[in-house]
Amino acid sequence: MDKQKQGIVLLMGRPNVGKSTFVNNIIGQKVAITSPKPQTTRFPIQGLYEEERGKIIFTDTPGIFDRATDTLSKKINEQAMRAVNKEADVVLYFVDPTRRRDFEEAKVLGIARKINAPVILVFNKADMKTTYMAQYMYLEDEFEHVFKISALERKHVGPLLDKIFELIPDREEDQFIDSEHIYPLLNMDSKSFMAELIREKVFLMMGEEVPYTATAVVDDIKERSNGMLYIKARILTTHDRYKKMIIGKAGRKIKELGSYARKEIALATNKKVFLDLTVETDEHWQDTLYS
Repeated sequence: MDKQKQGIVLLMGRPNVGKSTFVNNIIGQKVAITSPKPQTTRFPIQGLYEEERGKIIFTDTPGIFDRATDTLSKKINEQAMRAVNKEADVVLYFVDPTRRRDFEEAKVLGIARKINAPVILVFNKADMKTTYMAQYMYLEDEFEHVFKISALERKHVGPLLDKIFELIPDREEDQFIDSEHIYPLLNMDSKSFMAELIREKVFLMMGEEVPYTATAVVDDIKERSNGMLYIKARILTTHDRYKKMIIGKAGRKIKELGSYARKEIALATNKKVFLDLTVETDEHWQDTLYS
């Protein structure tokens, strides 16, 4: 069987450094949800990038927190560490020089130093004023490969991709393809993906506190005879007061949230969508869904 370049590339960094944006823009469609808030990514997401040179699985890990105090943060940290400890051919260590260096950065750097695979240092957000770049310049002496990119604008990513393909090994073709999952996602089924799109809207549309108390679950997907997708989903939150906030006065907030989610799902599936969305209080969802 013919061989081609195929590799697993792990992304790591503090929360909100742009890892999910990078994966989405490289692959060319949304596979990871994004928002300006940390903890948006709650479990590793694997997306497949293909071109004539070969195939790359990008694994987007949750941001690693310095001090995880609540149950969910601790579990997200555990998920991230499991992903880091799995075998990767290349690791992209993302740094955001628009933010001050802190204890979280020190923790991520400590992990990056212990990784056996080649580590590429990626300074992201080159399209913005990098106020704190001077605090990170010493890192360039620690890592052999250093790139400055804008994941959002997809600028300067070509040379980074060239380096990744140079570093990943030759393998037998189609080693990574798994037809059970939604291409180009490799570790998420339809229900999980649609639930993530709904949860993204909670992150984007609600205030500072609510998103961290909420998640989304898709219970049923059916394609009706007219070709429309019927999706039954729930937003779970930990307290009745948050449930009221998500529903909003006269149900306006949940209608708006559902409308945005429905449009996103329709765009992703290229089908008309009917989204039956409700809100429930479940104070234990962090334990049952992220165990």
